[in-house]
Amino acid sequence: MRDVLPQLIDRVRTGPVVLARVVAVTGAGPREIGATMVVTGSGEVIGSLSGGCVEAAVVESARIVLADGEAVLERFGIADPDGFAVGLTCGGEMEICLERVDAARLPELLALDREIRAGRAVALVTTLAANPSWLLIHPVDRAVAEAGTRGMVDGGAAPDVEVRAASGGARVSRDALNMARAGRTGIIGSDECADSAFPVRSFVQSFGPPARMILAGANDFVRALSRLGAQLGYRVTVVDARETFATATRFPAAHEVVVDWPHRYLRAEYASGRIDDRTVVCVLTHDSKFDVPMLAEALRIERIAFVGALGSRRTHADRVERLLAAGVAPEQLRRLRSPLGLDLNASTPDETAVSIAAQLIAESGRASGRPLDETDGPIHY
Repeated sequence: MRDVLPQLIDRVRTGPVVLARVVAVTGAGPREIGATMVVTGSGEVIGSLSGGCVEAAVVESARIVLADGEAVLERFGIADPDGFAVGLTCGGEMEICLERVDAARLPELLALDREIRAGRAVALVTTLAANPSWLLIHPVDRAVAEAGTRGMVDGGAAPDVEVRAASGGARVSRDALNMARAGRTGIIGSDECADSAFPVRSFVQSFGPPARMILAGANDFVRALSRLGAQLGYRVTVVDARETFATATRFPAAHEVVVDWPHRYLRAEYASGRIDDRTVVCVLTHDSKFDVPMLAEALRIERIAFVGALGSRRTHADRVERLLAAGVAPEQLRRLRSPLGLDLNASTPDETAVSIAAQLIAESGRASGRPLDETDGPIHY
């Protein structure tokens, strides 16, 4: 979408086109979710969905969509053994949404283009219906949120999301908001759920970098959390000053492994503008010479979304005293999540990673973390 957006805007100015996007992939697939192709009324094709496996069939469907104006969802699976059927020879399955886009969409397209060019995180939410609706949302800094530039989420105002473009009084579901905050792309909602409070099936396409997870330490707990963090869509950085332990081989799931003192690395990242309101910092070193300077640095950076530290309650009490001695203010200490994780009786590194990830998911979505059978109301909204 990012690559074809300028041409999409240009073609829409001269007439309706069909926008085709990969909204779901199961198994092996030639392109990632969000791959985009544009088909114009003259038959011009811009972009690619599969590298040749399904394009011809999509172009044929685009002619119908262009004519009657109703969006369609096309599903393609593995080709038959003789190779005559349209499908994916790689063995996966792909779902593609085709919708007609005309000049009425220009305000949203231009707003999306401005956000991307400015390097700001933004998400386009499209309902997967015969007549799709669009909504542009993006996380905003706390200062902007407190100034009143807020969107509406079912259940009240969202303190850190802005609803943009010609949205009127549109409301964004919490699920879509959480996807946008994390910079993830995928489908939310369902057409099969009878609960009217459940979000309508929609495609959330996020632009901009994913949320960051910075892990201080180079041990088994960090290795387990780096795997789970990557699976949750974070860009994971492992940082430790010990060159022997901080290697890419030991942390294959991490996007980068940095040999440096964690607090010095974090300070440099903040100074370079690479820390934002979605950044998560977890200190898992169990060594005060590493974790106290790192936590002191992280707690002083107000925009970091989550600061946590692994350890027992005794370790936490000792750490608090050291942080106060290092000049961390009591109000800053209130942001520290320690002992880190939800109460799951976790003991192994993998169990502990699940405990920490559960807390991150709950806090980022402003959920209670309680068992669902002890709560009321919709599970998703």
